[in-house]
Amino acid sequence: MAFYFSRFPLVDYDIEKDNTFIQIQNPLVRFKILDILKGKRFLYLDYIIEEDESASEIAFNYYADETLDWVIYIVNDIIDPKYDWPLSYNRFNSYIINKYGSVENAIKETTTENIHHYEWIIQAQTTLFDGSILPEKVVIVDETKYDTLTASERRIVRNYEYEDKLNNDKRRIKMLKPNYLIQFLAEVRSVLA
Repeated sequence: MAFYFSRFPLVDYDIEKDNTFIQIQNPLVRFKILDILKGKRFLYLDYIIEEDESASEIAFNYYADETLDWVIYIVNDIIDPKYDWPLSYNRFNSYIINKYGSVENAIKETTTENIHHYEWIIQAQTTLFDGSILPEKVVIVDETKYDTLTASERRIVRNYEYEDKLNNDKRRIKMLKPNYLIQFLAEVRSVLA
């Protein structure tokens, strides 16, 4: 990741808004790089991050260069790897304990205090005759609307389930196909030049 930021051009910026300018690396370059990738789904493969797997490990295994971890961050629009990368089991449980007091508090079904939200299941997940899957469609509703729905149309999402889904969704990333890497790096260098 250090390589990536080291190539950003410097700009003068008045952080304190007191007419004292310092040079910082231009963060807006990121958006120019993202424009190169926008709408080109054929460039990617789907990837599931394993437990405790880092971006540098994935870059080494996939691109044979651990310093290309920044490519993974850019392709997936990960701004802060500390918060946008999936937590390990132990770190996730620590996060839950810090946020909710205990794992039990976040899971407990006998209390309304740990309800994150209510969902209206508009369409259940369906498998079509050709094997393709139509995903479930839900809408978050308030408790009043929830109470009017039938048991098959509604669901309570507790804090632990909500946080666990968010964390697991971060495991699904896309990888730039290796045969496009050299071209991508050349385009990034031209943006940073």
